[in-house]
Amino acid sequence: MSEPIRKLSDEGAEYLHGGGAPAATADPTLPQPLDKIRPYRYSIGDRLYLGPILKGLGVTIRHFFKNLRKSPFTINYPEERRPYSGRYRGHHILTTRPDGSVRCVACFLCATNCPAECIHIEAAEQPDVNIEKYPVVYQIDMLRCIFCGYCVDACPEEAIIMSRNTDMAYFNREQSVVGKADLMKPFTYDKARLGYRPYYPEEERRRAQMRTDAFNLVSAARGEKQSTSEVGAAAR
Repeated sequence: MSEPIRKLSDEGAEYLHGGGAPAATADPTLPQPLDKIRPYRYSIGDRLYLGPILKGLGVTIRHFFKNLRKSPFTINYPEERRPYSGRYRGHHILTTRPDGSVRCVACFLCATNCPAECIHIEAAEQPDVNIEKYPVVYQIDMLRCIFCGYCVDACPEEAIIMSRNTDMAYFNREQSVVGKADLMKPFTYDKARLGYRPYYPEEERRRAQMRTDAFNLVSAARGEKQSTSEVGAAAR
């Protein structure tokens, strides 16, 4: 064995057998470990747990007097409400056409796209030939809903949107299943309480005008059909 390797082997053996690090690598400027371990001596306060208790009480008392002036975290609900985002996802809304009928065409896209499977729809044939179907039953289980907004994104008719209404309290399971009549409450038409919608606000006016024009075209077609039938009946 060569001299350098033998020297390293001797230093390593000395280190492993409790001799500590080789003298060549020790730095005298660094703090050295104590020769004798001194155990921590508990005081009377530590043994009676007075230290942690008094520290915790001090934090509680400090925050108590701080909140007496004005707490930034406490509000007088329901008189005061926190400012929610304009795209906040709250209680669902079923929108309507100008004649008051529900805009939903029972395409089942919202129920299919719902990850919580909380939407139940039963469809029926619409008497209007321009509209294929309409929902006889439209229910949402609010306890299962995760308010993800996927139903709003999937709807091609903008028939379901979400408000910023957070007042949802139920006394039993049956009350949490919201039906079509509850989803079309009058308060939902307040523009200030509308929440998440899949389209930008600047597009709403244009889309509303398009819907109105389409409804006017349907009304005009109905009137023309009725007048044609009247003329045919008079000719007979």
